[in-house]
Amino acid sequence: MITLCMDTSSAFLALCLIKDHAVVAKYQKRCWKQQSEEIFPALLELLQKVDLSPDAIDQVVVSKGPGSYTGVRIAMTVAKVFCAMGDKPLATVSTLQLYAGDLEHARIVLDARGQRAYTAYYEHGVCVEEETVLPLEIIAEKLQEQVTVVGDGHLVDRPDYIPDLAANFLALEKQWRFAANVHMVSPTYLKSSESYRTGIQ
Repeated sequence: MITLCMDTSSAFLALCLIKDHAVVAKYQKRCWKQQSEEIFPALLELLQKVDLSPDAIDQVVVSKGPGSYTGVRIAMTVAKVFCAMGDKPLATVSTLQLYAGDLEHARIVLDARGQRAYTAYYEHGVCVEEETVLPLEIIAEKLQEQVTVVGDGHLVDRPDYIPDLAANFLALEKQWRFAANVHMVSPTYLKSSESYRTGIQ
C-alpha cells in the first residue's frame, strides 16, 4: 500500500510517501506563497527517488486546515483531482493535529496574520481544546512552561519549532479520516474570535 501525504497549509510544502507503515521518501521545504509552483516538481522528484510512477499511489492523505486560505486549497485541490480521476481513497487530517503529532503536550501556533494565530492544544495527538484563531497576546499570557510550542513560536516569544511532518503523518495514521465522497471534502477555515476557553495551555 502506497500512501501520498501532502500539506501546503502553512509556509511549508511537505510531501511524503508511506509504504505500508513506513516513510520511504519525504520532502519538506519552506516556500511561502510558492507551493503551487513547486508541488508538482517536488512530487515527481519524490516518486523518482523510490522509482515509482503516479499510478503506484494507492491513496492520498491531505491536511485540511486551518491555515492559509490559498495554501490549504493547493494540496487539497491536487488530492481531490488525483483521487477523483484515479478512483483512489482520500483521507484528511487537521493541520494543527499534523503539527502536534504525538507530542505529550503541544500548543500549536501558526501565523494567521493581523497579530493572530491558529491555535489548539493537543496531548498525544488528541485535541483537548477547540481549534480556533486567537490574538497573540492571549496565547502568550496563557502558555505553561511544560508545553511544547509547535510552529511559529517567535510570535509568542518561544523558539520556532517545525516538526518532521512526514513522521507526524505516519504517527497519526490511525486518525486519518477517509471521505465517503471525494467531491465533498472541503477545507477547514476558522473565523477570528476574541473569546477563548479558560484553561488554555
